[in-house]
Amino acid sequence: MLNFTVGPVMSSESVREIGGEQTPYFRNDEFSKVMFENEELMKEFVYASDDSRVVFITGSGTAAMEATVMNVLGEKDKVLIVNGGGFGQRFVDLCNLHNISNEEIKLDFGQNITHEILDEYSGKEITAFLVNICETSSCVYYDLELISKFCRENNIFLIVDAISSFLANPLNMEEQNIDVVITGSQKALACPPGISVIVLGPNALKRVENNQCKSMYFDLKDMLKNGERGQTPFTPAVTILLQINQRLKEIKKQGGVESEIKRISSLANDFRMKIEDLPLEIKCNCLGNSVTGVYCINSDANEIVNTLKFDYNIWVNPNGGEVGNKMFRVGHIGDLTLKDNDKLIDAFKELEKRGILK
Repeated sequence: MLNFTVGPVMSSESVREIGGEQTPYFRNDEFSKVMFENEELMKEFVYASDDSRVVFITGSGTAAMEATVMNVLGEKDKVLIVNGGGFGQRFVDLCNLHNISNEEIKLDFGQNITHEILDEYSGKEITAFLVNICETSSCVYYDLELISKFCRENNIFLIVDAISSFLANPLNMEEQNIDVVITGSQKALACPPGISVIVLGPNALKRVENNQCKSMYFDLKDMLKNGERGQTPFTPAVTILLQINQRLKEIKKQGGVESEIKRISSLANDFRMKIEDLPLEIKCNCLGNSVTGVYCINSDANEIVNTLKFDYNIWVNPNGGEVGNKMFRVGHIGDLTLKDNDKLIDAFKELEKRGILK
């Protein structure tokens, strides 16, 4: 299988090898050492301050989204949420579920955030800002510098869901005044799904300490306390945490986060250049590096997705909603190479000869 989806993605051989081993016992110093390494490397890769902390939750990215809402937001907050797709809507739903007062910046499919849009909310007593910085459903990568500047000028607590963009696009918690970063194991970390990660800056830690979370499993205070000894409150996905450790050390050895971003960027740019002569279009002008939304000019996107899967063993992401039959998505994260791009392009050319891509 050649996997160009946006998660789960292709894993390196060394990560896969760990997945084939027996899961070890974890309430010991050896596992604690791994967890301390994971925390330090995650902080390094998002440029968090030394007094920041990291928690690892056994659960999908939505688990980290919900844990963040429950632990750092409260009844005194008024939250501004960027909602330009399925994952922005999920933050709206979570805030509504937990009775967090919120207002949506409702964007059209594929629309980016602008100065003019944000200016409407200046001086409106907004206390927190929630954004899925790469809205994976539409492939839009929102302007993080613009959002950061707006939050800084208005003294707003900034939460960035970077699940699809971590390691694919630059992110600096200290320089961009980001208080919380959320990510997950199955995206550019290129490990199996099952672990979500929350990096908490100093202001976020204060909010956690002063908040009463009405949950046993999602109580970040409990997670942070256990993290002081390199452990988790409940049994974690041990093997995936070991794979994350391997992957983080691989990235560090290969040049660090800047090198990984450069690698993913080159894959994205190479793919986008190579489809220029095909009957395919890229309509979004605010793409990040992790994924490309591809529009079919005169073809059925679902037929292309299914033919690639069944005839070529190549997987790309289908899309839903109004663009479901016109758009599919191609990911550039995970253990992919430029040669893999060529295999996908060659498959497109065969589909063109077969009259499926037209």
